Amino acid sequence: MGQPDKGKAKKRGIRRLFTWKKLLGTFFVFCLLGMGALYVVYLMVPVPSANAEATMQSNIYKYADGKILARTGKINREIVGLDEIPVEVQKAFVAAENKSFYEDNGVDIKGTTRAAWNTVTGKGKQGGSTITQQYVKNFYLSQDQTATRKLKEMVIAIKVDQQMTKSDILAGYMNTSYYGRSAYGVQAAARSYYGVDAPKLTTAQGAYLASLLQAPNQYDWNSASTTGRKLVEERWNYVLDNMVDEGWLSPTERATMKFPVPQKPKPAPGMEGQTGYIVEAANQELMRQGVSEEDIKAGGWTITLNIDEKKQKALVKAVDKQLESKLDRKGDEKQATVQAGATSVDPKTGAVVALYGGVGATEHWMSNATRRDYQPASTFKPIVLASAVDNRAVTQDGRRIGIGTIYDGDSQRPVVGSSIPFAPENEDDRNYGPITVQRATNSSVNSVYAQMIVDVTPAKTKKTALALGMKDGVDFPESPAISLGTMGASTMDMAGVYATLDNHGKKVTPTLVKTASHRDRTVEGAEAIGGQVISREAADTATQAMRGVVRNGSGFRAAGDYEAAGKTGTSENNRSAWFVGYTPELVTAVGLFGEDEKGNQVTLSNTINSGRANGGGTPAKIWGDYTTRALGGGSDASFDLETDGAAPDGTLPEPTATSEASEEEPTEEPTTAPPSPTSPPTSTATTPPQPTEDPVTTPPEPTQEPTASEEPSPPPSIEPPDVLDPIQGGSSTRPPR
Repeated sequence: MGQPDKGKAKKRGIRRLFTWKKLLGTFFVFCLLGMGALYVVYLMVPVPSANAEATMQSNIYKYADGKILARTGKINREIVGLDEIPVEVQKAFVAAENKSFYEDNGVDIKGTTRAAWNTVTGKGKQGGSTITQQYVKNFYLSQDQTATRKLKEMVIAIKVDQQMTKSDILAGYMNTSYYGRSAYGVQAAARSYYGVDAPKLTTAQGAYLASLLQAPNQYDWNSASTTGRKLVEERWNYVLDNMVDEGWLSPTERATMKFPVPQKPKPAPGMEGQTGYIVEAANQELMRQGVSEEDIKAGGWTITLNIDEKKQKALVKAVDKQLESKLDRKGDEKQATVQAGATSVDPKTGAVVALYGGVGATEHWMSNATRRDYQPASTFKPIVLASAVDNRAVTQDGRRIGIGTIYDGDSQRPVVGSSIPFAPENEDDRNYGPITVQRATNSSVNSVYAQMIVDVTPAKTKKTALALGMKDGVDFPESPAISLGTMGASTMDMAGVYATLDNHGKKVTPTLVKTASHRDRTVEGAEAIGGQVISREAADTATQAMRGVVRNGSGFRAAGDYEAAGKTGTSENNRSAWFVGYTPELVTAVGLFGEDEKGNQVTLSNTINSGRANGGGTPAKIWGDYTTRALGGGSDASFDLETDGAAPDGTLPEPTATSEASEEEPTEEPTTAPPSPTSPPTSTATTPPQPTEDPVTTPPEPTQEPTASEEPSPPPSIEPPDVLDPIQGGSSTRPPR
């Protein structure tokens, strides 16, 4: 016999070693091992917490009319519920990415395996994920395309599909996806590409946004190449055709659709200019309403403000024209110290309709509209008068106090009836002799208001001031010196006080936030209109007196084609200058503040003009310019006042023999003046001379309380200051006012 065939024997040995049964058995063993390994992985891989960026949202700040003012936050995202997104738009996203979404278990085995294999073998990073997998990648994991991450993604997707509804998964996917133009989530994308909120998206627009997700930057129509535009249009058609195939869109409607070209990209509103001041003030107000700082930082708020865009622009233009255009901030160190602040309020609603915080929030973050470290000076004097009328106060010799009451207006006259000595100097150390309260208000005669606050008592005056809206503090003692406005106050504080006077004594609290809404709650704006805090007669008497300031006094530069009332103020050392005033429709407080680059208070003298800046100068001009713009050129509205019947210049009706006025409120120019609280004047109360210049004067001795004097009546070109700084002590080189 011949030798056996060695080749055939070898083949038979291989067949015995690798039989079909053994191969099939081995395959099943490996499958079982693989399934076991996957099960172990399934057990070991938990559903993690959301990644840091997944839950980040921006806050949206809107003007009163709904137009966006600003968007804040690192991530431009605003999460919306699926119920806010049109059903057709939802279907467009499913048609674009995962037609089997509603039936699958969260994973496309073929697509995921193919993508993972191509990534591992170096054939390129590829997708192939379901909507659930992409949601998991966005919400829980990173964007890295690695085999390990893909395995985790698949396991977590299966668990998420078991734990969440399809609606929640789809909403999460649409809210976490990146659409280009720095827009995360469908709401931000809707605004960025079409200028609408997500609920107003059309089916065609939704199909475009769904198409973007494949290549956001490449498919942005406005920056795409010719090829990119062709590809995204093809993708858009693909999405709509899939919707028709799935029965989600009728062929007839599909045939009528045209490609929805998106709007050009717009830069997101930043914090430059007045925006940062407004946003910060709104945040502070929200915190006073009970919203925590952490909640605000977490984002997701849509905050509608009371700011009127037209009035806001009018205020900025007024400051630019009357102040900024006249300053050389870069070339003149002294002019660079001038800071402006303003707040404008609707007295009927309390709405803050405009706010000016400074040259720009990115350049000078401290808001000059809300800071309280400067003195309001003689803008406090109307509060003294209002308190006198509200408390039915009388002079030292028993005469009721009103705008026609005669006081001794001599400079440095020691007050009578106070345990605290006080003898403030008038501007130019001028003696006015017998003078009505109206004329003392017009020219801000310090000696008159110093005695008036003693007659009312500082305690009652302070109580009135706090009721009107001023804030208490260590710089607000119950002493005669506060008649000159020696405490700190902001333009918003003073706008609120004067708005309450404009509103006939019914409390007005300036309110910036109209409403703030979040997914889980809504916060309404603060209660802006309160109860009656002083009598209508008291409030209206203060208004009447301040009408004279604008018509015949130091505030004449604020006059325009409207009825107005207001008061000037210039503090000690000329560190602040104010004009606060109102028409029947609008209240505005304007302040100038001297501040060096280190934040120290400095004088405004020789900055905006030669000599002193003053409340009757630039602040009154800004006020008048803004008010004219804000009221559309002027207004026919008039004050409806209930007072003692005095005319704006302080003239009273002729008293009758039986009237109370015959004893307590003499006419403006009596033949013989009533006795003053100190010494009876012998001269007749003829019209007192009005100051027209501002020479340096010698202050009183440092042992006395601070002194002050105020602005001249028209037609002067220079205005004196208001008050001394009680913190500094002693006296200044000029009598403030």
